[in-house]
Amino acid sequence: MRCAAIIFDLDGTLLDTLADLANSVNTVLATHGLPVHDIDAYRYFVGDGVRVLMQRVLPQGEQSDDKLDAFVAAFRQEYDRNWNVETRPFDGVPEMLDALTARRLPLAVLSNKPDNYTKMCVAELLPRWTFDIVVGSRPDVPRKPDATAALEIARSLAAAPGQILYLGDTDVDMKTAARAGMFPVGALWGYRSREELEAGGARALVEHPSDLLALLSE
Repeated sequence: MRCAAIIFDLDGTLLDTLADLANSVNTVLATHGLPVHDIDAYRYFVGDGVRVLMQRVLPQGEQSDDKLDAFVAAFRQEYDRNWNVETRPFDGVPEMLDALTARRLPLAVLSNKPDNYTKMCVAELLPRWTFDIVVGSRPDVPRKPDATAALEIARSLAAAPGQILYLGDTDVDMKTAARAGMFPVGALWGYRSREELEAGGARALVEHPSDLLALLSE
């Protein structure tokens, strides 16, 4: 396919962040005497920002605005200390980024993770590669699946949305790409299922990062 640029989701696409996110949230829950969750359950808790994450993990009686504010703040404190204990790039991601860099394709990251964490993760865990734009969730910009941030990236890259490939691992990513007029590709090594990605509008699915290169060569 003809491709002028690539936008990546971060968690579940470039980086396996699940254990550090789950452990940080579970620490906060346990500290407050609340039930914790299996790490695997966090595959379906993450993806829509920190506040939604806390809404999903907290018992119903603990979801008032004031309590959510407090739990979000407590999570941030815990995650600040432990965000990079187990977080690593997925197998094959470094080689994929090497090959895309060799092709001189502009690369960007768009995440629903808070902007400061998104930038920190990319800077410290993906330092070998140049990303033209790295943005996470910001108070003044609607979160994915709203297309605002994706289109903002397209304008900054001076690339037509229809020539941008968007790689992500959730239906939120697929819907974001579709609403922006981009080409949605689902990453099957991430946190969600093939069925979810297809239902979300994926126009292609890749089982391994190297498969993205084959897709670009078609």
